[in-house]
Amino acid sequence: MPERKARARAAVHAASQKIEKMLRESPAYRKVEDGLYAVKQGSSMIMIKVHPWKDHALIRLVAQLVKGVTMECMLAVELLELNAVLRFGAFAFVPEGQAIVLCHTLLDRDLGDSGEFKETIRDFAFVADEYDDRIANRYGGQTMEDLMEESVLAHVRKAGGPDPG
Repeated sequence: MPERKARARAAVHAASQKIEKMLRESPAYRKVEDGLYAVKQGSSMIMIKVHPWKDHALIRLVAQLVKGVTMECMLAVELLELNAVLRFGAFAFVPEGQAIVLCHTLLDRDLGDSGEFKETIRDFAFVADEYDDRIANRYGGQTMEDLMEESVLAHVRKAGGPDPG
């Protein structure tokens, strides 16, 4: 068992290094901490997290699209229908925070081709950016961009600076 954990840690480290190498030239990319990265695309923020799994690493892409949305039957059906046709990712509902997220999981062996990995990130980010506004406009809630703007405004107010709005 200790050897398996060591192999998983090594796989996480290797996957993290590959991701950093592939994305470091992108102005939209930011390293948050070891094994955790963010990519900004339009109004969405894609989080990339590397996790151990058996002897390998899993790369989990997650984009919070809308927070504070009530899960209604029509919304659930719409998301399930979209899941059936999406090339990358699936929509999910997180009850804490009433959030709609888009998720996708890759294995470390999927990191072999830099172009394919970047294309996966681009497609995933495009879907996230496209659907955050659609869902918020139709069902309510706040997009990640709304939440970030609100956070910046609260920080400015707390610091006693001028109200940018």
